[in-house]
Amino acid sequence: MNLFNLRRQTSSLDQLAAVAVRPPESTSMPVNYLMPSVERPAQVFVRGQGSWMWDSDSRAYLDFTQGGAVNSLGHSPAVLIKAMADQTQSLMNPGAGFYNRAMLTLAQRLCESTGSDQVHFLNTGAEANEGAIKLARKWGQLHRGGAHRIITATRSCHGRSFGAMSASGSGTFDNRFEPQLPGFINVPFNDLPALHAAVDAQTVAIMLEPVQSEAGVIPATEHYLKGVERLCRELGILLILDEVQTGMGRCGTLLAEQNYGVRADIVTLGKGLGGGVPLAALLARGKACCLEPGELGGTHHGNALMTAAGVAVLDTLLEKNFLQDVREAGHHLREGLGRLANSYAQGELRGQGLLWGLTLSDNSADAVVKAALYEGLLITAPQPDCLRFTPALCVSKGNIDEMLLRLARAFARVRTAQLQCRRGVAV
Repeated sequence: MNLFNLRRQTSSLDQLAAVAVRPPESTSMPVNYLMPSVERPAQVFVRGQGSWMWDSDSRAYLDFTQGGAVNSLGHSPAVLIKAMADQTQSLMNPGAGFYNRAMLTLAQRLCESTGSDQVHFLNTGAEANEGAIKLARKWGQLHRGGAHRIITATRSCHGRSFGAMSASGSGTFDNRFEPQLPGFINVPFNDLPALHAAVDAQTVAIMLEPVQSEAGVIPATEHYLKGVERLCRELGILLILDEVQTGMGRCGTLLAEQNYGVRADIVTLGKGLGGGVPLAALLARGKACCLEPGELGGTHHGNALMTAAGVAVLDTLLEKNFLQDVREAGHHLREGLGRLANSYAQGELRGQGLLWGLTLSDNSADAVVKAALYEGLLITAPQPDCLRFTPALCVSKGNIDEMLLRLARAFARVRTAQLQCRRGVAV
């Protein structure tokens, strides 16, 4: 069933851009009170269900962003609504200094299902990565003579807090609010010799994303990631995997490390763990379990309401055939995007599971995103020449096919506008 009017007149890119950034039609929307931290389109969204969202004008949009891979079960899933409603009626936040049942349940199930020994719950992926940095440096104080330097990859993105920004690769942020925090060195991704050359006596850990999502969905090669693990074992340093984007089923397995056959000492999770609410986790294994009381903490860390949501998400992911269905849907999406890329002479398709990036033949990604919005489709562009697709893990093949139809229309709109510009037609 088509939930959005697709029959629109051909528009130029300038017209599409004007529509995308126009002020909200409702005169009472207080947008000027928000700091301009994010460039947002004009739509004000009021409702979501599964793979769809509706704006304040009752227009429906097929959502293949899902909050940046946050809504792992889609918008307003029944299992999450019930879990949070039940938890709200009993206990929301007893305080970080006390145990609660949801916290303990999620800790046990998450550690058992990922083969981890300890977990600390936080609010965001950036916080989890900050925690990983602290944990690695604490381990370096205890076991490596105070070594503190962490090697990360160029173009990596570990979050927007100061520590996470400093760890992130060069060129990732326009403004890093200098000076950065010291103790990090960036080397090229998928380059083992560069890693070998960068390690010294002050190196305590190597911190990588299995898939560099913000760089344009660039996966690590199996040879590379296994080589990194081997290097860490030989040199006696820690391997940290930032799975904020790739964990919790996004790549077709509970953790992306399973696709590579490697095992990190520290794993960070976020985004999809809460299914739409702020929840992240810092997982530690074996020798990396070295924190003491008071060294990590936060007012809302491990609160009952958020961890109840995490239990509902994790239990759903661990249901029989759920991750197999993710892999099958990912295969269907990959094949469809591949056909579309060939039809419109686009570039490389990269990704795993239900995390895919499509490289374009030019830097028209923002224009395609605006044209897709005009067609009732929500996608993102992590790079000027790359589109990213992160649908709900339970997305149907029918929704994927509908997305491909709308994306094809968006490509056609952009191509028409580009041809008009080349021919000197006023747009």
